Amino acid sequence: MTDNAKLILNGNDTVELPIYKATLGEPVIDIAPLATKGHFTYDPGFGLTAACPSTITYIDGNKGELLYRGYPIEQLAEKSDYLEVCYLLLNGELPNHTQKDTFVDQIKQHTLIHEQIRSFFNGFRRDAHPMAIMMGVVGALSSFYHSTLDIHNPEYRQTAAFRLIAKMPTIAAMCYKYSIGQPFVYPQNDLDYSADFLRMMFSVPAEPWKNSATLTRAIDKIFILHADHEQNASTSTVRMAGSSGANPFACIAAGIATLWGPAHGGANEAVLNMLDEIGDVKHIPRYIEKAKDKNDSFRLMGFGHRVYKNYDPRAKIMREVCHEVLAETGVGDTPLFKLAMALEKIALEDEYFIEKKLYPNVDFYSGITLSAMGIPVNMFTVIFALARTVGWTAHWIEMVSASNTKIARPRQLYLGSTQRDFVAMDKRPKA
Repeated sequence: MTDNAKLILNGNDTVELPIYKATLGEPVIDIAPLATKGHFTYDPGFGLTAACPSTITYIDGNKGELLYRGYPIEQLAEKSDYLEVCYLLLNGELPNHTQKDTFVDQIKQHTLIHEQIRSFFNGFRRDAHPMAIMMGVVGALSSFYHSTLDIHNPEYRQTAAFRLIAKMPTIAAMCYKYSIGQPFVYPQNDLDYSADFLRMMFSVPAEPWKNSATLTRAIDKIFILHADHEQNASTSTVRMAGSSGANPFACIAAGIATLWGPAHGGANEAVLNMLDEIGDVKHIPRYIEKAKDKNDSFRLMGFGHRVYKNYDPRAKIMREVCHEVLAETGVGDTPLFKLAMALEKIALEDEYFIEKKLYPNVDFYSGITLSAMGIPVNMFTVIFALARTVGWTAHWIEMVSASNTKIARPRQLYLGSTQRDFVAMDKRPKA
């Protein structure tokens, strides 16, 4: 039986609002009956509004908990791999051995991109941001697969998911290669997903490429940790675009555009910029004081999280990965990474940071890790977009498959002028 909340309007008009219970998390009040009374709610940023039901990802910010389809992120990062997590997010259950092999084979069938797409890259300036290129190329994929864009066909939706997951590493690596003037490297399907991505990023035709198990596992864990994160800005954008009936490639391109914002996917890039600003370990005390000063505009990037009021569960995993990569690459003794590790130590021990729960988050460690792997700062968000594609796609499929999907149409609190009459030019004030 559904519980009800009672809201009293203007002192005497009562509205009953149904309360729906979640399997995990807070119950939700259905505000639809307010419309019958000529009212609606005001929630800037939609921080207190559930825009949709979902069964994909659950976050408990107070406990520091992240679940993909009910499975803790810690277990998935330790025991699974990225493509198995992709299967889980798309299908709701972990695959058996046969299902996993079939899924991986299906992904590998779509790793190549159409040769005509290669010419797209030449239309971008050489110094174009890789996210600008990725956004344009992913959106353009719809022009190559227009015969399978019926979003109401479950088979076409599945094929779109395979194509997006398979082609994103190829496109991401091409964005990087184009920016540095090196030849594109084609996929090699006998390699694992993450290993092949690193090969397409860093190998050149003139020399043999050597795989590093440590770096491959590191990038695979980065993909897992960033695969989904509930109804964040980019995921909500994908759902909003999809609610209009837009094709999946257009919707994912919209997600990429949103992720590009520095307040969203650009956070790990901001960490490296902050470290560059601090410059040296000896400057840390001064910047710590600046961070504690409410009147100072300086903020320590990569510490604390809007959702997690406790330790970011992804950060615990990413911290271990970070230190493994630093040891593997041997860059831990360079000034930048010494500075990062000194800052981490202070943040974990300083009473101010502990009291305010400003723990290092996943962006702090992922930025340092990606940099140690030789990935340039302007590629950080591209890596994020690659990993998040499966989450976006899972949410898009969930939304399109629902029987009650409506086009998104938020309301507004209008504070502009009331109705007024047009004034002819010769009657308007001259100054």
